[in-house]
Amino acid sequence: MIFRAREFEFQFPRPAILMGVVNVTPDSFSDGGAFYDPQATVEHALRLEAEGAEIIDIGGESTRPNATPVSEPEELRRVLPVIEGLVGRLKVPISIDTQKPAVARAALEAGASIINDIAANRTDPLMWHVASSTGAGYVAMHMQGTPATMQVNPSYEDVSREVCVFFDERMSKLAEAGVLRERVVLDVGIGFGKTIEHNLELLRHLKAFRRFERPLLLGVSRKSFLGRITGGADVAGRLPAALACVCWAVQQGVQIVRTHDVVETLNAVRTTERLLAG
Repeated sequence: MIFRAREFEFQFPRPAILMGVVNVTPDSFSDGGAFYDPQATVEHALRLEAEGAEIIDIGGESTRPNATPVSEPEELRRVLPVIEGLVGRLKVPISIDTQKPAVARAALEAGASIINDIAANRTDPLMWHVASSTGAGYVAMHMQGTPATMQVNPSYEDVSREVCVFFDERMSKLAEAGVLRERVVLDVGIGFGKTIEHNLELLRHLKAFRRFERPLLLGVSRKSFLGRITGGADVAGRLPAALACVCWAVQQGVQIVRTHDVVETLNAVRTTERLLAG
């Protein structure tokens, strides 16, 4: 299995890839705007690469529950200086975490190679045409609702089955839009329109998504459901629970892990892989 994103190529099976999270937002739940300054953000991204991240994921709009949407010009103002500051310095691909096709296109023109789209539940194909016309990699994430509504009583009859149906539909839609299969990554969307039990059910059944023969991306880093299942741990205290989920996910066949904590996650993942190798 191959994942291609413009000039970059990853061949599987191989050790799991870490996607390092870089937020250029003043209201991120995970870092509280610590890297809102473009220069600080550039240095942070370079540090994550040095620690072992093989993809750098840059986002300029918070997608936490009830987050306030930002305008297209504001999102561009946040992310473009960072991407431009990293091009030529990073050796790994840049991913743009955005729901807006115009932001994705501008980021790709500036040097990004992957679109990380939490709104893959969209009906408008414009984002997919951006991915197709540029040769970008595309992460299709499942979300019920929008960030503003997703945690208002999320409901499923069978969450794993329904996410599988969603991926079937998305793969067809992406093909219709000209996005090659080898450029697609799938993300079950932990915490995006799911209760704690929905999240746990998806984690238990990650193997079910291997039938799509596409890399699976998992994002559990610092998420609030981890605090709830561990007795109320704050953001900083959620790392052990996140690492437990990541190690489990690697055993189930997840190939890409999105994380804020690259060193700790890399150590946990590589140890898990050594144990699985026998």
